[in-house]
Parts: sequence; C-alpha cells; structure tokens
Amino acid sequence: MPGDICRHERFYRDRQGNWQRKYLLVLAETPAGDVIYRLLTSRAHGRPTVPRCFHGLPYPGFYLGVLGGPLTADSWLDLHHADDYDGANFVADLAAGRLQRNCRLPAASLCPALDCVAAADDTTRQQETCIRNARARLDCR
Repeated sequence: MPGDICRHERFYRDRQGNWQRKYLLVLAETPAGDVIYRLLTSRAHGRPTVPRCFHGLPYPGFYLGVLGGPLTADSWLDLHHADDYDGANFVADLAAGRLQRNCRLPAASLCPALDCVAAADDTTRQQETCIRNARARLDCR
C-alpha cells in the first residue's frame, strides 16, 4: 500500500558477503501488480533538507526528516531509479519475513514525496503514471 515503509532484511550483500538491510517506501502498484518503490537513506551526501524535493546533483532526494521507531536519523528518499519489485516476490518476501512492514508515512509527507518521485529524472513513464494515479486515489491536495 502506498506509504508503507518496509525493511528488507536481505536487500544486498556487502563486500564481505554479509546480507545488509534496507528500508524502502512503497509508492504505487503497476497494472501487473508489481510494486513501485524507492529506497530510504540516512546519508545526506549533498541532499538538502530545504527544499524537501531536490532533483539536482550529486544525489537527488526527498527529505523525510526523522521518521521514528528504528529510523532515528534524518532520512531521505533516494530518487535514483529502482526496478519495480515483482508483486509475487513482494508477497512471498512479506510472508517469509524477509520484508517487514515497519510503519506508514503520513499523508502530509507522502503526497509531496509522490509528486517529487513522479517528476524525478530516473522515474519511468509507467512509474510516473502509476504514482500519479496512486496520489489521486489518496486524495492528495
């Protein structure tokens, strides 16, 4: 569901071969049932806090602030491209516990985040359409 923040326990392997977790924000669903998402990061790397939506270099992002729970540092939504998460794999990873819903982003942050991601250079046309449709269903103003 758009706005869900999930923690993936085995998102990538580090240089030593150990699995590392990542947090991701669910943005929308494709007509085929795949999940459109972007990763969260706590590394600023030149991402500003103002404006919240930043499409510039070196790292485009959307500033989310401190989200609470296990996310105790400032967080940004990374606007770089992410392949859609296969819908069947998403459901299977949730069922197996590899992926866990952690919290929901409030509408006051989700709606502008959806706008920001939809307008990002790395967002595909299909992703943009699905994100804008999700935004309309959420009745964002």
